[in-house]
Amino acid sequence: MKRSLEKNRGMFTVMLLMVFTATACSSGSNNSYTVIHTIDANSGSEKQATHQKFTIGIVPKVMGISYFNVAEEGAMEAADDLNVNVIYEGPPIADAAKQIKVIRRLINIPVDAIAISANDPEKLLPIMLEAKSKGIKVITWDADTLPEGRELFVNMVETESLGRHLLDTLAWNTEEKGEYAIMTGALSASNQNEWIKWIRQQQREYYPKMKLVDIVATDDDPQKAYETAKQLLVEHPKLSGIIGNSSVSPPAAAQAVREARKTSQVKVVGLSTPNLMRDYLKDGSAQMATLWSPKKLGYLTIVLAKNLLEGKPPYDGDDIYNVGHIRVNGDTVIMGEPLDFTAENVDQYDF
Repeated sequence: MKRSLEKNRGMFTVMLLMVFTATACSSGSNNSYTVIHTIDANSGSEKQATHQKFTIGIVPKVMGISYFNVAEEGAMEAADDLNVNVIYEGPPIADAAKQIKVIRRLINIPVDAIAISANDPEKLLPIMLEAKSKGIKVITWDADTLPEGRELFVNMVETESLGRHLLDTLAWNTEEKGEYAIMTGALSASNQNEWIKWIRQQQREYYPKMKLVDIVATDDDPQKAYETAKQLLVEHPKLSGIIGNSSVSPPAAAQAVREARKTSQVKVVGLSTPNLMRDYLKDGSAQMATLWSPKKLGYLTIVLAKNLLEGKPPYDGDDIYNVGHIRVNGDTVIMGEPLDFTAENVDQYDF
């Protein structure tokens, strides 16, 4: 009897050990699975943990000029509103090779997205493709590149409408006749070349008495623009007007016209900020300046870059805070319509 009890007690102990061991193994297996799941680099929880705050690089054509300074203000305002890190860095001059070096630095940081105002649509393509291959979202703003280099282009206004409008503003002030010249930024800039194309088309279709006599580059350098404008006035004594299609060109042209005392003969229009053009508009050295809000453009660029990082592409009619309703045409976002500044309304604007 005693042996039977001891035998049963021993069997019961073995059974308890078996149950405990099985339970421990089961528990250890569950814990192991949980740990593997949480450190999986491809899991959504890990991505959220590592990307709680995105870093976006935004590259202007050139640093230090008023237009891109104001765009930087908008980008930094968006950074605060959206809780993202923004690195605003560009070359000291409008040069594709120097811009490529800036982009490479951003790739090496690395950033999550890069937005580029391209100095040259072809030369920048390899570095943009390299950024894309490393998982960086790449978009363009202000000036586009070849489509395969980016996901979308943030455009200020519709290209054809702006080019035609620029020629119209000059024609209104020259009685639709006479010789005119165009002062552009870089000869390789895709946006400015598109505007020139439509300026010429508008002239052929509607202003047969006007004649384009020269297209000169300023490389977005204010001093070079001023020297170029003075040279135009010497080389083309019958000149009736100048269109500047980069922000430094109209004020430089107006200054040259003022100093040459040719305000009654040579009319100046083009793309520039109201603050740069205010004095020239008021004294008649320039007749009209046209632009959009570069601050809104900088803001919109950061908004769209962050949205792409979150898997939210832009859509037509979207109402963007601080910007307004945008238009989307394929892979191009159009911010809005241009504004015209004259002596009568320029004091209503401050940028």
